[in-house]
Amino acid sequence: MMRREAGWYALLLPAFLLLSVFYVTPILQVLAISFLEPSPGFSNYERIGTNLSVQRVIITTLRICSITTVLALLLGYALSYTITLASERARRWWLLCVLVPLWISVLVRAFAWVTLLRRQGLINQTLQGAGVISEPLELVWNEFGIIVGMVHYMVPYAVLPMLASMREIEPRLLAAARGMGASRGQVFARVFLPLSMPGVVAAGVLVFIFSLGFYITPAILGGGKTLMVAEWISLQILDLIRWGLGTMMATLLVVTILVTLAVFSRVVNMRRLFGGA
Repeated sequence: MMRREAGWYALLLPAFLLLSVFYVTPILQVLAISFLEPSPGFSNYERIGTNLSVQRVIITTLRICSITTVLALLLGYALSYTITLASERARRWWLLCVLVPLWISVLVRAFAWVTLLRRQGLINQTLQGAGVISEPLELVWNEFGIIVGMVHYMVPYAVLPMLASMREIEPRLLAAARGMGASRGQVFARVFLPLSMPGVVAAGVLVFIFSLGFYITPAILGGGKTLMVAEWISLQILDLIRWGLGTMMATLLVVTILVTLAVFSRVVNMRRLFGGA
């Protein structure tokens, strides 16, 4: 038995060393720079509580990511529910429609939204032509444009975990509830929705974490007027050469992701504990 365990550890050792060299080591270097530049100490982290610019970027990022997560979950849930109840042939076409955006470059999608949302874009021209508005709406190069582009990108990532959870729901449970006299709305609210919640939570965590590190979409659709964390880090390191501030925010981003994963893991473990009890 001991030899077998030693053999498994020997197989895992190359992957562990590779992970340490190419992932853990750079993160530790970033952490060290955040404490050492421009002078040793906690001065960079003190700016989280004193610097309005840093606070504004953090609040803006959290707000945009939260809105993106909620909207992506709502749209993704509707899509997942439709796909789950569709026929096998229709389900394949729905899945294709969901997956196709994942194969298109994020850069292409961002510029496509600029074309659609700009003042002379298709949406403004259509609304003006229909007499709905008299002046073009400011739909891009602001927070609204960023949210639209991020939601469009994140909906497929919300659909996949929720769809997997919904596909595991036993159809006979729904049929039994209908047989007991429950309406369609009651079956959904009291049976289907609670059973699909693990997929909703997983999708929410996935979308929120992915949204925290967005760079290209906010940079293009925000036009430099609405800064999120990733773009702010790039600005500090590449343009202003403030390595300490940039690595401080990068460290804060990593810690936020780890805390989110830890909370999610805790919730899942508590759910299993009480579910098993």
